[in-house]
Amino acid sequence: MAKLTKKQKEVATKFDVAKSYNLSEASSIVKETTSGNFDASVDLAIRLGVDPRKANQMVRGVVTLPHGTGKDVNVLVLCTPDKEEEAKAAGADHVGLDEYVEKIKGGWTDVDVIITMPSCMGKLGPLGRVLGPRGLMPNPKTGTVTMDVAKAVKEVKAGKIDFKVDKYGIVHASVAKASFDATKIADNADELIQTIVKLKPTSSKGTYIKSIIMSSTMGAGVKVDTKSI
Repeated sequence: MAKLTKKQKEVATKFDVAKSYNLSEASSIVKETTSGNFDASVDLAIRLGVDPRKANQMVRGVVTLPHGTGKDVNVLVLCTPDKEEEAKAAGADHVGLDEYVEKIKGGWTDVDVIITMPSCMGKLGPLGRVLGPRGLMPNPKTGTVTMDVAKAVKEVKAGKIDFKVDKYGIVHASVAKASFDATKIADNADELIQTIVKLKPTSSKGTYIKSIIMSSTMGAGVKVDTKSI
């Protein structure tokens, strides 16, 4: 059996790994047990009682976290020239079209979110192989394909994130930074969870929210009591 490090022993004294906690308690524990010399992300892993292989059980959506993500989101807007100033004024980090399409074809993907217009989607089709696996392909369902690019940029910068259940039935999402107050971490986590609850597929039977684990980057996972949400 592997020996626990000094830090692992210290963390083990602060909470019971076998016990489930409410969101407020879990947020405090994660904040208290986070170690490292950087501002770690606080993540949720929500296991759902769905079969993602079935189209009518796919869970996907967007949520605007009340306290933002704490992350400086790097946004690229691919738009027509008449929308460029609008996008820049809203805070987009990169704005253009053809020059960025060529850069992406060459392998450049140094952005967190790509927003575009319906009329530009034709040029993005060939980029699916590059953007798809990285979760960067714009999608009308997540609000990243829109005529109102300025609004979309502001929402993303303010803490709007999109999520999607993976092939194992789990939604992974970063909801805060460890430097946030525990109350704000709990608020953000609750907003994501409640949004997912509202998206329960009618074809999903049995327990929908099976388990929730909250953790920080390189930190221990804390079980959240699903009955408390």
